[in-house]
Amino acid sequence: MTDLDLDRAWDLHPQVSVRPEPFGALLYHFGTRKLSFLKDRRLLEVVQTLKDAPTARAACTSAGVPAADLARYTAALAALARSRMVVERTP
Repeated sequence: MTDLDLDRAWDLHPQVSVRPEPFGALLYHFGTRKLSFLKDRRLLEVVQTLKDAPTARAACTSAGVPAADLARYTAALAALARSRMVVERTP
């Protein structure tokens, strides 16, 4: 997977733990034992909002991501999807 569809529902993988930090957050996947760093507090807010948002786009909007920055946040979420930190939510 290289692209992330903003108009689909996404969530943290059930085996991912989030630890907020002053710089952003640490994400640890207990299944793959991978660690990811979020160096952007707004991206942390997007990731934390995914579970309650109907789509990733809605999570970005809720977190206050400006339209001009949407491509950058989409790329960041796609990287998290490639590492299985976030997964598409199934109905």
